[in-house]
Amino acid sequence: ANFHHILYYMDKGDGSIKYILTGEGAGTTFTIDDSTGDIHAIQRLDREVKAQYILRAQARNRLTDRPLEPESEFIVKIQDINDNEPRFLDGPYQATVPEMSKIGTSVIQLTATDADDPTYGNSARVVYSILEGQPYFSVDAKTGVVRVSLADMDRETRENYTVVIQAKDMGGQLGGLAGTTTVNITLSDINDNPPMFDQRLYQMSIPESAPVGSVVGRIWAKDRDIGVNAEMKYSIIDGDGRDTFDISTDPTNLFGIITVKKVQTKDLYTLKVEGANTHLDPAFRHRGPFKDVTIVHVSIEDVDEPPLFDSPAYYVELPEDAEIGTMVKTVSARDPDAANNTVRYSIDRSSDPDKYFYIEITSGSLMTVRSLDREEVGWHNITILAMEMNNPTQIASVSVAVRVLDVNDNPPSLMHYLEAYVCENAKAGQLIQTVTAVDPDEPLGGQHFYYSLAPEAVNNPNFTLKDNQDNTAWILTRRGGWSQQDQTVFYLPIFISDSEQPVQSSTSTLTIRVCSCDQEGNVMSCNAEAYSLPASLSRGALIAILACIFVLLVMILLMLSLRTHRKKPYLCDEEENVHENIVRYDDEGGGEEDTEAFDIAAMWNPREAHHHPGKMRQDMLPEIESLSRYVPQACVMGGGSGDSNVHGYVLAKLLEADMDPCAPPYDSLQTYAYEGEGSVAESLSSLQSGTSNTDHEYDYLNDWGPRFKKLAEMYGVLETNSPPLW
Repeated sequence: ANFHHILYYMDKGDGSIKYILTGEGAGTTFTIDDSTGDIHAIQRLDREVKAQYILRAQARNRLTDRPLEPESEFIVKIQDINDNEPRFLDGPYQATVPEMSKIGTSVIQLTATDADDPTYGNSARVVYSILEGQPYFSVDAKTGVVRVSLADMDRETRENYTVVIQAKDMGGQLGGLAGTTTVNITLSDINDNPPMFDQRLYQMSIPESAPVGSVVGRIWAKDRDIGVNAEMKYSIIDGDGRDTFDISTDPTNLFGIITVKKVQTKDLYTLKVEGANTHLDPAFRHRGPFKDVTIVHVSIEDVDEPPLFDSPAYYVELPEDAEIGTMVKTVSARDPDAANNTVRYSIDRSSDPDKYFYIEITSGSLMTVRSLDREEVGWHNITILAMEMNNPTQIASVSVAVRVLDVNDNPPSLMHYLEAYVCENAKAGQLIQTVTAVDPDEPLGGQHFYYSLAPEAVNNPNFTLKDNQDNTAWILTRRGGWSQQDQTVFYLPIFISDSEQPVQSSTSTLTIRVCSCDQEGNVMSCNAEAYSLPASLSRGALIAILACIFVLLVMILLMLSLRTHRKKPYLCDEEENVHENIVRYDDEGGGEEDTEAFDIAAMWNPREAHHHPGKMRQDMLPEIESLSRYVPQACVMGGGSGDSNVHGYVLAKLLEADMDPCAPPYDSLQTYAYEGEGSVAESLSSLQSGTSNTDHEYDYLNDWGPRFKKLAEMYGVLETNSPPLW
């Protein structure tokens, strides 16, 4: 655009005037020709960005730069053209409308904005139209309100719709600019569909052992609606199982859960169940009823259950004098299953550890096998077990409480101490003791005891008894003049009986001592009764018994001293503690406990070195047989011959020791004290003998007695005239 500034004076055109432009956009959007004063736009102008500019212009002398006029201000307005299309600033849109809405129901209002000048021409006059979504929806051309244009739209048939709306300026005329947006419309649910069970008849089953509260099954009245419009409430309205089963709604309020209400007694139950909507829409009641009915058959499956007693517990009373074999109670249990298996009975032994009772295995008759005693055990809590023969794992139990009734089978007896005293200064008729009795029995009417002196003491001149009729009795003196010198102790037999049938009685002896008392009756001293020997034991016999005890003590002390003396060489002289024993180690790593030492004492009697048929040690394997094969049998059996070698003799004695059942076990520790210090033979070891090889004389072996006779035969000269010592 060119603008020319006309000055108040005539521009001569000689270039002496210079034009200057300032203000909004000067130099950037607008520029001025400083010679002619023409103003030009140097950028594209947009009214929607800036609708007007305020500029100032001035003419100056080019040489002196002096203003030739005052500064002038002018306004540059931008004229609008239709260069902006309508826009939906909030699109795309989401809208909801209830299903089955009437035609004309408003869904949403849309507004398009046009940046052009609404006051100039038709550039900003918008008209709305629908491009997609017919015939379901329409739009008001002026207001932009989207409305329902089709009646009875069903959400269950189609739920979501996409509508495209156009806004066009220039009043919709040809050449106008247009903008579009999308509206996603969802039909919201209303309760316009009744529920309907997916089955007309449900078949369910449950084991008969199912406890109360068990779930039988689930039913569902399907509803095409959703949310609260599909929520259901179920109820049993008829059938023979309405008292046996119950129905409730699950947490989603959609399904009906059938549960056990009480124990089943039949094999098949029928339930008539109704399911109804909980939220109804009054506008659609004509589509009802909004409920449905179905039939449920519940069959009870047989389960192998344990036997069932005819009573949950039994109580029996039994007198304690019941004879052995008395029948206490007959219990009865049956198999509740259809098989009706035979039942066998037994007693849980933990409930009857002392085995007072026995139960007949087939009839269930409980009997006594021991005498009962109420005073020992007043109650017996017996547990009876019933078991099916065909299935031993099915066991039932029942408690039988047996109360043992009291029978008067215990006599009364005096309680507390059976001793009393009488003072020397006591007079006739003085009370010296109050006696009471006890009885383990417990009669229903309470105990009542009767006291009297025993028949042999009724007429005694010293004491008398008075029955107070209150289960106590008084012992009174009959005379005075008591003296410890005359008699220090009196024995008073008292006869006591109870009142129950059969009457029980006993005689208790009360010991009464004569004591010296002070004036108040307190005992000062009582002479103890002198100990007297039984008449059947004489003084000589007592002396003989004491003498025997003394002799035994002396023998025991002597044996202990000899044992100590024999053990001394093993503790003192280790050089003489050399044994030429045969030692065999059977086990590995056992140490000293695995050592079996050969008993040299077995060599004392060589004539016994022969086999004893049938005698075998129980604690050893006959290993000697493997050793004996190296020795001729004649040598082993002929141990008494003088010319048999030592090897055969030792093997024979070893075999005898192994075959002897009375020999100590092979792992025992053997000690021998027959040689060394303290023995007549001194030490038999050759370790301390002289170094010379000269022959020794062994005639002195004959003087050592029978223990060394064998050595004397082997090395010395045998005395032919000496008689045999064994």
